[in-house]
Amino acid sequence: MNLSVKILIFMVLGAIVGVLFLQFGDYQCAKSLAEGECQALQENSWAYTYFVEGLFNIGGSLFINALKMLMVPLVLVSLVCGVYSLADPSKLGRLSLKSIGLYLLTTAIALTLALTLASIFQPGVGMPVGEANFDASDKPPLSDVIINIVPTNPFEAMVSANMLQIIVFAILVGLAITLSGEQGKRIGNWFEDANKVVMELVNIIMRFAPYGVFFLIAKTFSTFPFSDLVGSLGSYFILVIVGLLLHALLTYSVLITLFTRLNPIKFFKAMWPAMLTAFGTSSSNATLPVTMRCAEANLGVHKNTFSFTLPLGATINMDGTAIMQGIATLFIAQAYSVDLSMAQLLTVVLTATLASIGTAGVPSVGLILLAGVLTQVNLPVEAIGMILGIDRLLDMTRTAVNITGDAAVTTIVAKSEDEIDIETFNDTNNRSNFDD
Repeated sequence: MNLSVKILIFMVLGAIVGVLFLQFGDYQCAKSLAEGECQALQENSWAYTYFVEGLFNIGGSLFINALKMLMVPLVLVSLVCGVYSLADPSKLGRLSLKSIGLYLLTTAIALTLALTLASIFQPGVGMPVGEANFDASDKPPLSDVIINIVPTNPFEAMVSANMLQIIVFAILVGLAITLSGEQGKRIGNWFEDANKVVMELVNIIMRFAPYGVFFLIAKTFSTFPFSDLVGSLGSYFILVIVGLLLHALLTYSVLITLFTRLNPIKFFKAMWPAMLTAFGTSSSNATLPVTMRCAEANLGVHKNTFSFTLPLGATINMDGTAIMQGIATLFIAQAYSVDLSMAQLLTVVLTATLASIGTAGVPSVGLILLAGVLTQVNLPVEAIGMILGIDRLLDMTRTAVNITGDAAVTTIVAKSEDEIDIETFNDTNNRSNFDD
């Protein structure tokens, strides 16, 4: 059975099992005499203890850890090989300019789409504000972001998984190997062999992907009651989902058709395993091994292109997050009856687009970035507390959009550099099942 089908089946099964476990907890709550005992009864039940916090939590965490285990060696080795394989070092400069330019463009389009939707449908009008608290971490200043791009200790960067620093270090090592003559060729061959071993490790881990996704989805749906969480936030929730789907299906399709003349439907079929994995893991970095495998085996993109553009995109490209930020900003403004001027709306676009690079490596990046945007337009940061409850559910979808954007930009850049196998891209009957 195709890997995508397996993941989809186990994802649906996980959702069903999670809902059943949640209903089991709700049944106990309904039987309790005091409403305050509901949470205690659910958390102390044998089902919650042994399955939700036991089996589901352990199984999902093991899969996430396995993917994260691959992240640093995969990015380092593949990027060194990619730079080393470039016959012309000036080509690296072209790849950088094209990739960063397209990533910033798609993020700006995502924010503009989000603000347009929120302005038309006004999901925050009439929303009761109530008490909402949120403790936002500080966003690093731009000067620190620029300084910290170059690692003082590359091994520390690998230990802390600082992807921007790892990318810079790998590019420099690849250039050094290229310029080192015969000695460089020997080291380059070692990295080529290491890359093959790492990719085989990806194949091994991906055979467990359906089960890992099952555990992750089951835990999510057994912990978050969908109907209760959405409630009065239903209009915001639905609008964010609509914005994400429009951006993924419309924006990326137009860009791929316009710049490459390739069939966008075949693109989405090629990236389907990565999109499903991203939905289950809610992490662009954790999904990176799958994204790279799909780019090579299904899209036909050459290694010296995707080994640079995909790690960079997983680090700085956040189209799905940008859509959430745009809609959330206007949602909060409407809830507080604040009219934002055109200048403030432009500030939202510029702040969120440019700051995405600086906050990419910070946990809960979307909420931290949103806090910075709200501050720029004088809206209360604590209002983020209103949307925290359903953010976990939205995070799954926007992560899938994020990695799809990474792959779309990679496809466009590869086509412009003549670094894509068109036959592989068009061959929808020969998609990688991670078994070869």
